[in-house]
Parts: sequence; C-alpha cells; structure tokens
Amino acid sequence: MPSISARVPDDEKEAIEEVAALLEEDRSTTIRKALREGLTELRIRVAVEQYQSGEVSVNEAARLAGVSLAEWLEIARERNLTSQLTPSDLEADADAARDL
Repeated sequence: MPSISARVPDDEKEAIEEVAALLEEDRSTTIRKALREGLTELRIRVAVEQYQSGEVSVNEAARLAGVSLAEWLEIARERNLTSQLTPSDLEADADAARDL
C-alpha cells in the first residue's frame, strides 16, 4: 500500500485522534476511513451538481458518483433531485437496464 504524507492543522489532528479513540482504532485506519468516506461524498456531490445543472444524464451521474443506477436513483430520491431526463435519456436508460 503506498504511503501519502499530508500536513493538517493542530485542531484537525486532535479531531482525528478523538475519532480514532471513539472507534478504538489507530490513527492511520481512521484517516483511511475518513478519506474513503470523504471521497465518496465528494463524488456524489459533484454528480448531484452536474445532474442538477443538466450537464450529465442519470447514467453519467451514477458513474460519476461511483454507484449503480439503482443506488443513484435512491440518492436522487433522498435529495429530492428533479429529473433532468429527456425522452432520449429515458430510451438510453431503458437500453442500459436491459443490458444488465
């Protein structure tokens, strides 16, 4: 596993140590979990923004978010996203669903 070095402010270091203690894990494990969860949330945020602006379709948003189409539809429902679907998008999505 490659190693990455980063500088963090004292208050963030303390927060990492507090969370590590809560989870009863070492600092490195806690940082890896926080990074993984944070990256997931960032991907979803970008996908939501691009979907809402009409830049990407449902399938593209799911791909950007790193989730399945079903998971994306659940995210969209939870976040009350309005549909940006065109008739051609619906047809493409139906074709993609048939290929599953």
